[in-house]
Amino acid sequence: MMAPTLGAIAIANLDLTELAWSTWDYAVAGGWVMIPMIIGSIAMWALIIERLRSFAELDRDDIEAPAALAVLGGSRAPEGGSGLRRMVLHRYLRARTGRVNIDRAVLRHVTDRARRQLHGRLPVIRTLAAIAPLLGLLGTVLGMIQTFQVIAQFGTSNARAMASGISVALITTETGLLIAIPGLFVAGALSRRARRLESALDEFSLTLDRSLREEARATGLMEAAS
Repeated sequence: MMAPTLGAIAIANLDLTELAWSTWDYAVAGGWVMIPMIIGSIAMWALIIERLRSFAELDRDDIEAPAALAVLGGSRAPEGGSGLRRMVLHRYLRARTGRVNIDRAVLRHVTDRARRQLHGRLPVIRTLAAIAPLLGLLGTVLGMIQTFQVIAQFGTSNARAMASGISVALITTETGLLIAIPGLFVAGALSRRARRLESALDEFSLTLDRSLREEARATGLMEAAS
């Protein structure tokens, strides 16, 4: 049983090595334009992973509006949790002053801050995805210029030199599309998830604001009666 296992590991390592070298040859054949494309792709996917982890935390173990209203009424705030509405509630509780008009402004402030946090980095992801095909187009132009220079110098007899320029043009175009298509698709999915979380946040904030307005109205009536 040991020999087949070791053999499979050796084959897998060999395949990985061949894949790494073929990827390196592919990148080198694309020319210097591949460098910013690869860096942009790595940055884009790092931001995508960060957003996915952040949204997963903000959508987990959240608090509902009735429980939040009970906290505003004097109940103890629940401990732990990383949900979006729970985060807004904790920020509001730390910043509120006890004066209703000011507290409503505080609630709007912490809600706007959470909303900006939801949409943070999404424009950067979309920009990096949109830049990739433009860099691919730049590589296409450079490759075609290189091909025409070879034709002007040697005619069409030097097929190897012509193939080098054509490979630059095709590889960069392909790489730009391979980066842009999944990047734009994932960016759209992240934007939809951010809007869904934002909608739940707005509903939660309106519920709390309505409770504060009713408290202000009740306080005003009590002061008028006295």
